[in-house]
Amino acid sequence: MRYLYLHGLGSSPNSAKAKYLAARFRSRGLELNLLDFNGDSTGAFDFAGLTLTRQISQTQAWINQQSGPVTLIGSSFGGLTAAWVAQNSAQVERLVLLAPAFKFLSDCLLPVVSDAVLQRWKQVGQVEFFHYGQGQEELLGYGFVTELERYNEAQLTRSLPTLILHGIHDETVPVHASQDYSAARAWTQLIELDSDHGLGNSVSRIWREIQTFCDLP
Repeated sequence: MRYLYLHGLGSSPNSAKAKYLAARFRSRGLELNLLDFNGDSTGAFDFAGLTLTRQISQTQAWINQQSGPVTLIGSSFGGLTAAWVAQNSAQVERLVLLAPAFKFLSDCLLPVVSDAVLQRWKQVGQVEFFHYGQGQEELLGYGFVTELERYNEAQLTRSLPTLILHGIHDETVPVHASQDYSAARAWTQLIELDSDHGLGNSVSRIWREIQTFCDLP
């Protein structure tokens, strides 16, 4: 089994959560591979061109290089990416989703972006978005929005073991997104945590749940 971690929007493989989980895997003699979504096909930094489709393609390209089954661990927008990859990749045998960004466009992005900003974003083609991995504002293309409009989460119907951990105080992706997702999919286990979107105060609990779910040593 190979393990791959997918970071969230505006984050990176160097996030505290990614590094913590990678260290825990190493302590068990296992490797947690960390994918970086901030670059284009050449590896050059290209946050402006980021889309869900690009992240799905980058993840699938990594999976295609593996000879065996894969467990995807996705955080926030990386969790949404993981769910879409698993829908079409038989190599993915398990999913661990940390505050996955289900209903991202309708429930997370559009409610906090004013009509004026949305129109300017559409007209100009880019808008500034704070990138936590870079520690500064970076431009994000409007293609990010139009791409999301193509994806209907009702089509996520593949039955495979799925563990979701989501904070009940999540201010970015409301926990009801995961509640609704899991309620419609009997193969999904949802654990609600006393935490916010970053899940920073719950990383040890997350690791214990991953150990159990993935039957790790």
